[in-house]
Order: sequence, then structure tokens, then C-alpha cells
Amino acid sequence: MSLYTTTNPATGETLKEFDTLDDAGVQDALATAQKGFESWREKSVEERADVLRAVAKAYDERADELARQVATEMGKPLNQATGELKLCSMIYSYYAEHGPELLADQPLDRMGAETTLVRRSPVGVLLGIMPWNFPHYQVARFAAPNLLAGNTILLKHAPICAGSAELIADVLHTSGVPKDAYVNVFLTNEQASDVIADPRVQGVSLTGSERAGAAVAEVAGKNLKKVVLELGGSDPFIVLDDADVDGVVKAAAMGRMMNCGQACNAPKRMIVADAIYDEFVEKLTASVSGMSTGDPLEEGTLVGPLSSKSAADGLMEQIQNAIDEGATVRAGGKAVDGPGAFVEPTVLTDITPDMRAFSEELFGPVAVVYKAGSVDEAVELANTSSYGLSGSVWSSDADAAQSVAERLDVGMSYVNEHGTTLPGLPFGGVKRSGFGRELGPWGLDEFVNKKLVRVSAAK
Repeated sequence: MSLYTTTNPATGETLKEFDTLDDAGVQDALATAQKGFESWREKSVEERADVLRAVAKAYDERADELARQVATEMGKPLNQATGELKLCSMIYSYYAEHGPELLADQPLDRMGAETTLVRRSPVGVLLGIMPWNFPHYQVARFAAPNLLAGNTILLKHAPICAGSAELIADVLHTSGVPKDAYVNVFLTNEQASDVIADPRVQGVSLTGSERAGAAVAEVAGKNLKKVVLELGGSDPFIVLDDADVDGVVKAAAMGRMMNCGQACNAPKRMIVADAIYDEFVEKLTASVSGMSTGDPLEEGTLVGPLSSKSAADGLMEQIQNAIDEGATVRAGGKAVDGPGAFVEPTVLTDITPDMRAFSEELFGPVAVVYKAGSVDEAVELANTSSYGLSGSVWSSDADAAQSVAERLDVGMSYVNEHGTTLPGLPFGGVKRSGFGRELGPWGLDEFVNKKLVRVSAAK
């Protein structure tokens, strides 16, 4: 069986297999991207911005085609896939509009010189290693700023999303991105390590698991390469005692079950004030119990399958461990019989530190609810996690909620919303959720040479 395989997770049917590159193909890809850098960097920022504008338009025009591929290969319901593609269009449009200004020379205090400034310039070939859960969005937030900056890209996508990987390359190339500026590569992990070590590659960005991040960071560190890592999350969702329970439950249920719960920044740990805990759990359970799983290609499906049978099996092991150790199943808790990778939308309570569900990321349709006797207890529980991607606080008093949100050890904090992602907002975490930032000016600044330029009068 090929490493790169499209298998429909709703049916278990293998639809297509793809060949990985041989070693000669890897060398050809490296040479192609290096040659592309020499010409792509010479384009003006405005010319590169025009290309990104065309990419954004292509995403709008081809949304139906791209969404069906996403639904077929990783199980995202069609309307959610379409929303992901709209966000991609927004990202490319953002960098087309704002990128030239963000890359403009930055004047500094002259400090004795005639002029002193910082000039941002591209660094060269970059390797992107992208996950399956948002096949287009994850690529867009890496590719858009770096193509605008003048870097060239080798893109290793997740093996289950090879079809989308080819379509992404086609969208970019037919929109004007040169074929040697964006090169799709089907690599083994060993080949990816060799690519990172190659002197032509100047940096690597990975979105994925802790294990993958640690492996990539180790190779990058040995070879003195810049790396950006966006890893897992176990986001706290703190509900204060004055919150509107009905409204917050709706946000919690939708946020947790979207994309079948397979989002690093989904609200995974709901920490609720004891005064409203019972009401919250009752209403969340009712909401989640009413969510049926279904074919992602059918209109109206809210919760599709997990990305693969192995992903479903792994999640069920975590759920069963919690049940065996005394957790209470309020809703779901079982795999769905049949060939697909379906797990019932689930609500768990009474989770204790000795359970895997307390410390591990649950990457699927599982909401875990905790009771907190005070704000301090809620914050302490939220910060117990080894992850630090994002977190939210919900209350009718926004100022009070903000003071709580500022105590969270996360890269992104929210009040009365969770997981908002927009092109101009930084995305990234702390602790074991990784380091570096994507999107906005912060993403544009990660892989550029911020060169100091000083000009002094002749002596």
C-alpha cells in the first residue's frame, strides 16, 4: 500500500494511491525550488501581490470542486469545507492588499548615520509540512506570506490529503505562481529530514503533532535552520457564573464538534462555575446528543467521520480509558458500527488527573466538562495543561472576563468567543503547543532577512 493514499473515511473505500518521490526526484525538487528562488525573488512585491490576488479569485471560483475533494479524503462536511476555502481566499487577499506595505523599508532613528533602516528580503527555499485537518487553510497561512516575501516553497502535505495537495498546486500554478516557486512533494519522513538538512533549504514550518514537531525541530536544530511549529492544543473554555448558559452552550457545542472535533484550537476542556455547572452539563448533553453523524457529502451533515479508522480507534482508546477509570458518559461514548471512521459526539464529566483524557489532547468529537469552585480554581485548572494554544472566558461582564483571560498561559485568548481565525490576527501558542506565529504581519516576518542598512556620510 502506498504511503500517500486517498481513502474515504465515511466508507473505508480506498480511491487512489500516489507515488512518493525517489531520491533523484527529491534532488530535482530541491534544484527546481532553488532555481525558482533566483527568479521569483526578482519580481517586485507588487507583481507577487497581483499573483496572490489571482489565487484568491481562483479559490472563490473553484470552491465547490475543492470542497468535495476535502470531504472525500478527510471527512469534513461540505459546508464546513466551503468555509475553509473562503478563509483561504481571505488570506491570499489580505497579503495581496497589505503585504507590500508590511514589507516596506522600516526607518529607524538615524543614531549618527545619514539613514538607518531595516529592509526585509526573502531568505530562500522553505519546506512546509502540513496536516490533514484543514488541508487548504494550513497551507494558505504558510504559503501566502512567504510567496509574497519572495521565498519559494517545497510543500509536503499529509499522506491522506494527496488529492488536495495536487489541487492546491494546480490552483497556485494556474493563477500565476511559477511551478518552480511552489513545488508539491510527496516525501517519506526520512526524505523530509534530508530535505531539512539540505543547505538549499533555509527554514521549515510544521503544523502537526508534538511528536512530529519534536522530530522536525531536532533535525532543524542540528542544521541551524529556522523552524516554526504549530502543534497540539487542549484549549480551556471557562464559563463564569453570570454567563448566559443557553448562548454559551450553543457556542461550546458548535465549537467543539466542528470538523468532527479535529481542530487544534477547538474548546476541548470546558471549565464551568459550580453555580451553573449542572444546568450547563444538562443543556450541553442535550445539544450534543442531537448531533448525528453522517456522510460529509450530504447537505446538512454537521458531524462527519474522523479522518481515518486509525484516528477513530485511537480516540476510542482514550474514551474507554476514561470510562474504565470512572468518568461519567453524559452523551455518546461509542464508535458507530460500520466501515466508516465514525465516533458518536460525546460529553464526558468526572475526569481525574489519572485518566489519559486529563492530560492528552482528545482530537475528535469529545467535550470534557469540569466544575470549578472559584475563578482561581478555574484558572489553575486551565493552566495545568502542558499545552498553551488558546483559551476563552465567557461572562456577561466582559471586563471581568478579560481580567481572567489575561491570566491564561496561552498564545491566543478570547472573551465571549473562541478560536476566531482571521488573516490579520496572529496564530500560534506557547508551551508544548509550539512557537512562532502565522498570519498577519507576524507570519510575514518569520522567514525574512530583517537586514539593517545604515548609510553614513563620507569621511
